[in-house]
Amino acid sequence: MDQFALMGIFLFVLFLLLGTGVWIGLALMGVAWVGVEMFTSRPAGDAMITTIWTSSSSWALTALPMFIWMGEILYRTRLSEDMFRGLAPWMAPLPGKLLHTNIVGCTIFAAVSGSSAATLTTVGKMSIPELRKRGYPEFMIIGTLAGAATLGLMIPPSLTLIVYGVTINESITKLFMAGVLPGLVLAVLFMGYVAMWSVVRPEQVPPPEPKMSLGRKIAEARFLIPVLLLVSWVIGSMYMGYATATEASAFGVIGALALAAVQRSLSWKTFLESLLGATRTSCMIALILAGASFLTLSMGFTGLPRSLADWIGSLGLAPWQLIIALTLFYIVIGCFLDGISSVVLTMAVVEPMIREAGIDVIWFGIFIVVVVEMAQITPPIGFNLFVLQGMTHHEMNYIAKTALPMFLLMILMVAILMVFPELATILPDTMRARPG
Repeated sequence: MDQFALMGIFLFVLFLLLGTGVWIGLALMGVAWVGVEMFTSRPAGDAMITTIWTSSSSWALTALPMFIWMGEILYRTRLSEDMFRGLAPWMAPLPGKLLHTNIVGCTIFAAVSGSSAATLTTVGKMSIPELRKRGYPEFMIIGTLAGAATLGLMIPPSLTLIVYGVTINESITKLFMAGVLPGLVLAVLFMGYVAMWSVVRPEQVPPPEPKMSLGRKIAEARFLIPVLLLVSWVIGSMYMGYATATEASAFGVIGALALAAVQRSLSWKTFLESLLGATRTSCMIALILAGASFLTLSMGFTGLPRSLADWIGSLGLAPWQLIIALTLFYIVIGCFLDGISSVVLTMAVVEPMIREAGIDVIWFGIFIVVVVEMAQITPPIGFNLFVLQGMTHHEMNYIAKTALPMFLLMILMVAILMVFPELATILPDTMRARPG
């Protein structure tokens, strides 16, 4: 059968199942079942059981629930209050003033969370009322928060990078290190946008904050020290080769529990809530990964990924042309699927294409995270937009408009990665490798 007809059947069954309200993981399994039953002679049940067990028993996947639990623990601490108090004196002198607390706060929490939604909620629950009270424009408060929260998908520990690494069987630790510099560059782009806004629209900038001595600033910064130590502990242990990503996730949980205990926000209730929250999120992602693994096997049996890769190769596209095409592709599907689903659903087809084109899989992992970040702020399924709507009670269209400049900056980030690919490869190439 022609590969385009086969792809059409797969997509028809997938959207039929999703349209009837079937969970994404089960919908992926359903599509895979149809593919094996209709287009191969292999027993679908045996293939499904073997694939699901293999994908679920991956040692690298152990890092996923642990990093989610770390973020859940810190979400229930006083971290957001301490973060704003520690950051505000240092951000106030910058062009754009305290709006930078949204971006820097999200950057810091992203390094201990891995979740865009958790980053948005934690930083937003403190910064939104504080910035409103000081008279900052609502458009800028919401827009910067929507964009900066997506850094939770880029800066390690990133759940999307874990899923990507497990899907293509690549080192999670190397992917984590690859996300550090691009994540910081994207944060700087967001801060540059705030600075430009303050220059172009000075009348919208609130009056300066009361001046604070250097000693007082340092005293207030003490609230940031515990979380910065935790970030250094987790990321540093991986970069220096002392721990794998899975081991670093265990360090992170221990550090998060210690931080919560020191802040006196660790109780039996918060402990159970964090554990149950991590379990729910982990189970959801594990089900999606299991369905995606079975779908990958099903597509492999039909020969669809290789056929499409050969067809793309016959077009004679240069690597940069392929990247532009994939950027447009992921922007479109990001309007309908969340980030993790977009990654696991497409990797079976996309991975052979990028390998055929000679594109570095570590670099591509960072690229795909950037375009998946866009999906978090694009309607109608942009998850960050829904979270912000619940927090601010604005119309969805208004929130999407505030996030548009951040979306354009992410497109600029894709261009920067294409021109300077070493941003994503220099740290993985220089880190100390530890097997396992």
